[in-house]
Amino acid sequence: MAFSIDDIIPRLEQEVKTYQVPVVDLIAAQTHDPFKVLVATILSARTKDEVTASAARRLFAKAATASELASLSEAELERLIYPVGFFRNKAKYLHQLPGVLEERFGGKVPDTIEALLELPGVGRKTANLVVAVAFNRPALCVDTHVHRLMNIWGYVSTETPLQTEMALREKLPQKYWIRINSLLVAFGQGTCTPVRPHCDQCILADDCPKIGVTPRQRPAVKTAESVPGGLRLVSWNVNGIRAVLKNGFADAVGQLNPDILALQEIKAHPEQISEDVRQLAGFQTFWFPAQKKGYSGTAVFSKQTPLQVSYGLEAPQFDQEGRVITLEFSDFYFLNIYSPNAQPELKRLDFKQNFNRALLEYMNRLRERKTVLICGDLNVAHKEIDLANPKANMKNPGFSAPERAWMDEVVAAGYVDTFRRFNQKPGQYTWWSYRFNARAKNIGWRIDYFLVDGTSCERVLEAAIHSDIAGSDHCPVSIVFR
Repeated sequence: MAFSIDDIIPRLEQEVKTYQVPVVDLIAAQTHDPFKVLVATILSARTKDEVTASAARRLFAKAATASELASLSEAELERLIYPVGFFRNKAKYLHQLPGVLEERFGGKVPDTIEALLELPGVGRKTANLVVAVAFNRPALCVDTHVHRLMNIWGYVSTETPLQTEMALREKLPQKYWIRINSLLVAFGQGTCTPVRPHCDQCILADDCPKIGVTPRQRPAVKTAESVPGGLRLVSWNVNGIRAVLKNGFADAVGQLNPDILALQEIKAHPEQISEDVRQLAGFQTFWFPAQKKGYSGTAVFSKQTPLQVSYGLEAPQFDQEGRVITLEFSDFYFLNIYSPNAQPELKRLDFKQNFNRALLEYMNRLRERKTVLICGDLNVAHKEIDLANPKANMKNPGFSAPERAWMDEVVAAGYVDTFRRFNQKPGQYTWWSYRFNARAKNIGWRIDYFLVDGTSCERVLEAAIHSDIAGSDHCPVSIVFR
């Protein structure tokens, strides 16, 4: 190893002071009650910290002790903890927990790993965390972050978290055991991320061996001021604007610094959103929600005043779903698109194909007048390079032959996929399923695009995928356009 663990830990301790505190540490800061620490840890598995924290608050308001928990039905528990991951299984474990505690441990939470493993829903990670956080006893909680970082550093060479735990028990000084999990979870979420870690900002960058790491490629941000006559245009499927507002939307917009920001799948009407978001400082906002609340919809935030704004394709069957906004500027049209999903078993393929035909006809009409830029979630991966598992998805929505054929038709009509003009590397994705830890493993699809008519492709100075920005199951994509 290029540097010692005794050097790493103090540096990281200082670094993560300003990071978001892992949820179990947050619970522990409020109380060292072993029962609450145990329950919060069970809830936290495969769940975002902010979701866990909200669920824990709701649950503890009703049941702050094991005896109070025993009074709640499994259905009530499901309602209280939703939408944590695997909430039905966790509700079942929590429903069983008071009885097991009473029968085997006199109603108290045990303080050893072996005893904790007898409790429903408790694995080694949870048991170690409870011993360390609730009882302040040496224990090694090894989750994916600890496992991943220790291997990146070359401190261990292991295949699984369990192997890492066993190796660390032999090698890691015991004085670091209690703190190591929360320290590396914070650092792993904030800097050394599973996908495209931020090596450009890492305090260990000069010493870290970076074993198995592909750092993010972060070009210098070029705004309209730094690129003569250039505009930074950003597109992002937020999968619910009310949800992304709680997951770093303001920070992401500040980081991206767009001149025009196009959002898809907003799933809200303007009156459901706070005034400060409806009228985001420095932007004019244009909303096209679906008639059905909580579904589809698009929005555009623009620092420049458009000459005209059009909503839809003049086709009621599509326009009632809020799928197309067009902003006209002096020398280009800007189209924000949210294409329909073909749905499992391609049940909505005909609807999508009809939408696609109407969209391409609309694009072609506009480009007779001036440059056309198209951005958004087109809900299709064009080539095999654009998804992680092409062979397994040949007949699935988003990679079916008819959908890909439409993309072929778009390209044949003279439109350019701007990202592929600059980047031909595999593994470049914009959407990852929430299931199976897909984003951490980079098992994704590239279905979000900026297209431009071929006569204007030289006006695109750069194109990027911002996979380091979370908040949605999609990440933003951008171009600089002059």
